[in-house]
Amino acid sequence: MAKSAAPQTQATLLLKANKVVFEEYLYDYEPHGGAAYSAQVLGLDPFSVVKTLIMEDENKQPLVVLMHGNKKVSTKALARQAGLKTVQPCLPEIANKYSGYLVGGTSPFATKKQMRVFMEKTISQLPKIVINGGRRGFLIGISPQVCIDLLNPVLVECAIEL
Repeated sequence: MAKSAAPQTQATLLLKANKVVFEEYLYDYEPHGGAAYSAQVLGLDPFSVVKTLIMEDENKQPLVVLMHGNKKVSTKALARQAGLKTVQPCLPEIANKYSGYLVGGTSPFATKKQMRVFMEKTISQLPKIVINGGRRGFLIGISPQVCIDLLNPVLVECAIEL
């Protein structure tokens, strides 16, 4: 059963401050359900549901990776394109600290720590994406251009099949 009232989050406050119009998608959060689950319950294409992943490099510096919901990140390809030795996912508690959001509700907008953002190139070519709005069970629909304008991501090609 879907929730009825959309939350106000740091991400939505930032989007509203930048006059970004977005659609709100609410669903009952499922631990470890991920983008595939939210796409399924909302009737969305998992390719257009974008995951926000917090990773870190060899120096424990955090970075944000935006990836299609039905793909995973080749950390070797990402490291190579980012000019890094290694990239790996953060532990959930570390990711929470960097982003200011709980894992499963991580938005790339208004993160607690300023981080470099990497976005899978093909995301930029979609007419619309659905991405986390800053709370578990809350996604927002926006143009990928919003991510480009507000996050200034480095476009990369590091998607691999799940």
